[in-house]
Amino acid sequence: NEDEKPMIHSDQGWHYQMKQYRHDLKKRGITQSMSRKGNCYDNAVIENFFGILKSEFLYLKKFENIEHFKQELEQYIDYYNHTRIKTKLKGMSPIQYRTHASKAVS
Repeated sequence: NEDEKPMIHSDQGWHYQMKQYRHDLKKRGITQSMSRKGNCYDNAVIENFFGILKSEFLYLKKFENIEHFKQELEQYIDYYNHTRIKTKLKGMSPIQYRTHASKAVS
């Protein structure tokens, strides 16, 4: 989709700082985002998500091929955003929480 603007977030590992890597991202229209040096909190939210993704999805399934993986991943992310509740979000899914929070502000 031409309207999509993908972003990749990482720590400051040497491989993420390599000129060729950064060039390849730019060539593909991907914006790079890195944690600030010594600030683990920048990555905390995404690290938490990937931990959950691995334990609830990746380690529990076998995939026939990359297309099957993509299809299952898309379904999992939809479930995660719309259905899966989190205690930290007052027992709501991320989408429910955002909707609830935006109504409270309006």
